Amino acid sequence: MINRSMFSLGNRRSVIRDIFEYGAARKAQIGAQNVFDFSLGNPSVPAPETVKQTLLQLVDQTPAAELHGYTTAAGDRHVREAIADYLNRTYQADAQADRIYLTCGAAAALTITLSALVCPGDEVVLLAPYFPEYAVFVRQAGGVPVVAACPAPAFVPDMAHLAAAVSPRTKAVIVNSPNNPSGVVFTAEQLQAMSDLLQHKQAEYGHPIYWIADEPYRELVYDGEPVPYPTRYYDNTVVCYSFSKSLSLPGERIGYILVGSRAAEGADLYAAVCGAGRSLGFVCAPALFQKMVPACLGQTTDLSVYKANRDRLAGALTHMGFTLAQPGGAFYLFMQAPGGNAAAFCETAKQFELLLVPSDDFGVSGYVRIAYCVAPDVIERSLPAFRQLADAYRLHEKRG
Repeated sequence: MINRSMFSLGNRRSVIRDIFEYGAARKAQIGAQNVFDFSLGNPSVPAPETVKQTLLQLVDQTPAAELHGYTTAAGDRHVREAIADYLNRTYQADAQADRIYLTCGAAAALTITLSALVCPGDEVVLLAPYFPEYAVFVRQAGGVPVVAACPAPAFVPDMAHLAAAVSPRTKAVIVNSPNNPSGVVFTAEQLQAMSDLLQHKQAEYGHPIYWIADEPYRELVYDGEPVPYPTRYYDNTVVCYSFSKSLSLPGERIGYILVGSRAAEGADLYAAVCGAGRSLGFVCAPALFQKMVPACLGQTTDLSVYKANRDRLAGALTHMGFTLAQPGGAFYLFMQAPGGNAAAFCETAKQFELLLVPSDDFGVSGYVRIAYCVAPDVIERSLPAFRQLADAYRLHEKRG
């Protein structure tokens, strides 16, 4: 007999992937230029030149056995030292190389961290809207996802909702800023309020509550908004980072876990991270891309393209009568679905070859996610289709 829970996950794809696959089939039918696919957060801007030159140099000058061979399970020591040094210089993070574990991207970082922390029946709080795979990862680790709403239209953490969600069984809270799907960037004041609340709850319940910071979009901010570094606000922090978005390398699967230097039972937690990586088969992240990392720390792809896309699309949609969250970062717009039924709205959008993602799996109803990490010409060519969609809901009449 097969594992029925795994069958269920495999038989029902993520809503994002499902729409992406629909888009691929539709492009084959009518031509890619006729489909406006805003489903997947797949960066369209090339990686910075430093990435290419570093990889070429590594391939040309590094012995094959070293370049493609195993590293230590936690990752190359030199790479971990370089990451710790960068975090300390840039964010005063008090990071230690011996608390860094290199991973196959952010998904591996999250699944390893949750497996290291969660015991059967432990609760993990998800701030909605949240990336849908969080709930999958929590359940796979034996935990129970508990949702705390960040209410519309601001979608920022609400302390009353968070306080109600945290219980004696809470092991961790996952915090994602800049946020997928809303694009909202949490402020230092909001992070401090969360820290104060969680510290109070820890004292009340007599055990640590960990803050898992999922940070693949850290560098993707467009209006000069600072993205506060979580270890400076809360001791019991584990950072899960990926270079997928900042360097446009999602398919290469390279990232890391940082266990905060002041985290409770930090040495044991790091040992558990190493054990979870071992049990899940995630030892030794891709060696070539490990070795690329030191030369590329602090580098980003051309973020001005995403900013221009955001400004153009958000401005046009607002003018058409749509209502949006205010996105300070990442590369998503979170738009209210006229009529309130996100799935029905996305089906209507398909009539105009617009592929949008309904918000229900993100823990919020009545919104859609639009990934604007596409070529600028896709934005321009999609605007007539969005106007037709607005007309289908008579938005201009409602505004007038």
